[in-house]
Amino acid sequence: MKKLLAVITAAAAFSAANVSAKEWNEIRIGVEGAYPPYSWITPSGELAGFDIDIANALCEEMQAKCKLVAQDWDGMIPALMTRKFDAIVASMSITEERKQKVDFTDKYYQVASRFVVKKGQDFDFSAAGLDGKKIGVQRASTQDKYVTANFPGAEIKRYGAQDDAFLDLKAGRVDLVISNIPAVKKGLLEKDGGDRYQLVGPMITDREWFGEGVGIAIRKNSPTLREKFNNAIQAIRANGVYQRIQDKYFDFDIYGG
Repeated sequence: MKKLLAVITAAAAFSAANVSAKEWNEIRIGVEGAYPPYSWITPSGELAGFDIDIANALCEEMQAKCKLVAQDWDGMIPALMTRKFDAIVASMSITEERKQKVDFTDKYYQVASRFVVKKGQDFDFSAAGLDGKKIGVQRASTQDKYVTANFPGAEIKRYGAQDDAFLDLKAGRVDLVISNIPAVKKGLLEKDGGDRYQLVGPMITDREWFGEGVGIAIRKNSPTLREKFNNAIQAIRANGVYQRIQDKYFDFDIYGG
């Protein structure tokens, strides 16, 4: 029995050493592809957007061969846990709830969320004021968690993709939609007919719901990969690559304070 235990212990130590020694020269990255301006799929079938450019820049900095894997938003963390990919670069906020399941790198951006409505409509953004109102959110997002907790009397409609929520707002099937501000601008306000809608209500950044910014999610017990990503984020912030990518999509400092 003692000999068997010794063999098991040695095997476990060898396995742990192999995991910690993994150099991560090849990395599979989960991305969404349905959340402009952060990610979308072009008519030619290519992935594009801020998250996509950031992922590619980080891989180049790490000198790693990366494969981007498109994944529906509400399946992101389950797919990471089942090793469909090794990291998530998909505008995922670093929240305490998510940190129970996965680890995160340092943030790579941070923006506020806000409601969008048809022009001419007036709302009271208290819990009582939105009783009975239909609010559209992307399923399993931080905005979903926020409205669920803070507007218990509202009817919350959840969508697999953010664009579907905007379509229902246009069709009058929801009264309001909430998303982060650049996503509202790119996905609705800057499109044909977008001048009929407006951002309203408070700039929402509550740490309880929106965490400490957006980071890259990885499986727990992957310190080497986390360190590689963190070093790469710092490097592209310092060498101007991050700034060039930011300026391609935004006219403000998306990294945040």
